Amino acid sequence: MDQATAGAGFRARTGLLIPAGIALFIFLSHASFLTLPFYWDELGQFVPAALDIFQMGAWIPRSTVPNVHPPAVMAYLAGVWWLAGYSIPATRVAMLALAAAGATITLRLAARLGLSRDAAMATVAFLLVSPLFFSQSMMAQLDMPAMVFFCLALTLFLEDRMRAAALASALLVMVKETGMIAPLLFGCWLWCERRRRDALWFLLPAAPLAAWLLALEHATGHLFGNAAFTEYNVWYPLNPVRFGLALLRRLYYLFAGSGHWIATIALGLAFRTSSLFRTRAWHVAASLGAAYVLLVSILGGAVLERYLIPTLPILYIAFAAAFWNYPARWRVASGAALAAALIAANLWNPPYPFPLENNLAFTDFVRLHAQAARYLEEHQPTGKIATMFPLSSALRRAEFGYVRRPLHVREIEDFRRSSVAPLAQEDVKTFALFSVAWDPWGLMNNTRWISFIRRYYGYEAPVGPDELRALVDAKLVARWTRHGQWIELYSR
Repeated sequence: MDQATAGAGFRARTGLLIPAGIALFIFLSHASFLTLPFYWDELGQFVPAALDIFQMGAWIPRSTVPNVHPPAVMAYLAGVWWLAGYSIPATRVAMLALAAAGATITLRLAARLGLSRDAAMATVAFLLVSPLFFSQSMMAQLDMPAMVFFCLALTLFLEDRMRAAALASALLVMVKETGMIAPLLFGCWLWCERRRRDALWFLLPAAPLAAWLLALEHATGHLFGNAAFTEYNVWYPLNPVRFGLALLRRLYYLFAGSGHWIATIALGLAFRTSSLFRTRAWHVAASLGAAYVLLVSILGGAVLERYLIPTLPILYIAFAAAFWNYPARWRVASGAALAAALIAANLWNPPYPFPLENNLAFTDFVRLHAQAARYLEEHQPTGKIATMFPLSSALRRAEFGYVRRPLHVREIEDFRRSSVAPLAQEDVKTFALFSVAWDPWGLMNNTRWISFIRRYYGYEAPVGPDELRALVDAKLVARWTRHGQWIELYSR
């Protein structure tokens, strides 16, 4: 039986039952988070930009700094709010609906790559409990939606539906600009296969992206929206040391972190013994995944793991295929071990600094800040509050879920001494200091590591509680902790 017949048979057997089950799992497993206030880039960029579309019809953001990111996800949220009214639960449900669609498309992609029904189901199970996907699937950010159209475009391409694949690619690049790597690679594959007419279809996605960039340049004077964004995300990562570390960090997350090493062993053995990975379909998928990982290692100053989400379906499909190369007993044991490791990684943090949004640690951060915001709203409704982003933005706008009315905020760039010391001369009443890094092993106190990141990343240590009290002559009035994270309020 060829792959096309296998894929058709798989879809006929699954019908609507499995997609419905996927959606049910996603919504029920996230039910307790539907009212969770927005986190970091949600309230710093994407929700404000969506509100600008919803409230003012402004496609170029006004209430936040414009940047290169296209407006498709923000327009989607604005459309949801137009139908359901603006609320945090409506936003979370809208994003979870996209996540359910992405997981369902992953099933179809797995079948197209030659997996059996059981292996495809295992793939989706791994994806659904993956800490990165689980946390990002509820968040109003771009990378999980990009995964949806990334997988859809790849699936349609492998099904030889070139016009549909080109249209899916056009939607992809309007979700996130880095998705342009997909139509470029598809076009190159077809060109090398002497299918020149089909290859030309994949020039189509460049048109809406070019139109967006021209609109940005016209409105802001910068092709990518603003000069600081361009410097940090395009030129800054090109330093050889920073690029090398970014790539190593990507490879570590994909093939070792969160228990992935269990499947990487199986993958190494399968490459030596199985012919599955030698098909054209797998060559296309692997080349696309590798190109995307390389692209997001070159671009993006923050080196966030969420940028890798579009590649997770390909990775978990490869892991499941490798497990199915094992004898039945080893297959079950290995698959169960990976699933257990992924589930545990949602709740247990690694012993080194990591972005809190990689797992449910971000919910602890949000809940701590919500506690502090309620205290400030009750005890300091009019006085000036000094703190840094994201708490500064959370206190300024009621739409983000932290306060019922805006508070008076003096935002500082960071908690470095040079940012905090000038506050001693201002009429600031309260200072909010919070943990910004997870570091149980004290890596950020290691002198060699500090020297290295100071040299290549411009790092400067934040002030501690004792130094803050000395700098601004303030006393501690409230403190909250949650699973190793903390926030403190000082008053004078």
